[in-house]
Amino acid sequence: MRRKHREIVHVGREGWLFLIGGTNGVLEQYRASLSRWWRLRGWVKLVAARAARAQALGIRYVHVVVPEKLSVYDDRTQDLRFDPRQAPTRVLARRLINNPHYVDLLAPMRAARDGAVPLYYRTDTHWNYEGCRLAYGVLMRACGAVPPADLDARERYETTRVRDLGEKIPEKPIETASHAVLDRDARRTYASPLVAAYEAAGRAPDLHVGAHVCFRNDRPDVDPRTLVLFGDSYAHFAPIMLTGILAESFREVHFVWSSSIDWGYVERVRPDLLVFEMAERFVTRLPDDTFDIATYQKGEHLAAAAPAVAAPPAEAPVPEGLSAEA
Repeated sequence: MRRKHREIVHVGREGWLFLIGGTNGVLEQYRASLSRWWRLRGWVKLVAARAARAQALGIRYVHVVVPEKLSVYDDRTQDLRFDPRQAPTRVLARRLINNPHYVDLLAPMRAARDGAVPLYYRTDTHWNYEGCRLAYGVLMRACGAVPPADLDARERYETTRVRDLGEKIPEKPIETASHAVLDRDARRTYASPLVAAYEAAGRAPDLHVGAHVCFRNDRPDVDPRTLVLFGDSYAHFAPIMLTGILAESFREVHFVWSSSIDWGYVERVRPDLLVFEMAERFVTRLPDDTFDIATYQKGEHLAAAAPAVAAPPAEAPVPEGLSAEA
């Protein structure tokens, strides 16, 4: 396992690619250790503390961890030494089995992994639309909500490109995937300064932590509740994944890209539902819940949205009559 930890991508059966290394040491997380035990214990305590704090505000807290592709599709790997039974999501599901605030996605996703359509991209770390749709259904049940009746009748479209894991291997495989059109009834009512700046610069795909958007859905039969979602790229600030489906399902949805909850923001909005979503590989970092979304929108983070401008070569002569600043 330690040899594989130095690698980034594992090439499995039939073109399936898996993230096994990187800054989060993905494969190493499937090895039981004392440090891992303490870290997961910290998550169990954090779920309980968040739920209690939310309940004191009259808010229901729901905690979701998106399983790593390795945890769901271990049967698609090839000669990779790891134990999927040690997946952090499996351990958390056992420890939180009686906690109504934790939503287990691993069990339903493994149960559905052999369906006609995969739940994850073959050449990407993320779930595809089908995987997101399945998780959304589980989450909606946990929230006591019903999906829109016409959700599965939405128009579909395809995208074909090299995806994130494909970019990391020499072959650069291209993958085609089908998506549903989600942004129909909900409209975006707010985009934070960071989102606006990155979009204006044509760099929206480069924005991650700190993205903040709000959606409003005035459809008469939509669930009338307000939902605040703290999540990552599996939810996303663009209406393409979990945030987009939820925006089609609730009156108001707020999304903040952060693993740390901004409780000041939660107290100001006072949503009915507070949902936390995070990829399994990020359980290596236990958040302190001191995030301040308003402060994060300023200074260096906002300045980083500007496209980089290449400096002229140091030896390049300045044309006569022009200053170096021209």
